[in-house]
Amino acid sequence: MIEITSVENWQKEAGKANETYLLYKHSTTCPISARAYHVVESFEKYYTTFPILMVKVIESRPLSLHLAEHFSIEHASPQIILIKDGQPIFHMSHNRITGKTMEQAMQDAGLAKN
Repeated sequence: MIEITSVENWQKEAGKANETYLLYKHSTTCPISARAYHVVESFEKYYTTFPILMVKVIESRPLSLHLAEHFSIEHASPQIILIKDGQPIFHMSHNRITGKTMEQAMQDAGLAKN
């Protein structure tokens, strides 16, 4: 997971990823976020073809709000947003973040591991 802390940092990392990446919004004070973090961390071991960019929503609030506005997706945390070709194609939050739902999102996006 690559922590991003500013709009410039996000643009740089998104560019390196050829505009396909998973954006994970994380709260360092929320137990639901702690559980989701472990799900995303486990998921990362199997999906190494694109990066996971993490925003700590409290520590990097301006970036978190910017991303919500940029992608027109209401802010939540924890939250994952799958970006493909620079566009959000899937998002979920809170207890919906599971290995199973993330795997289904990858299959639906044509990014499933063979």
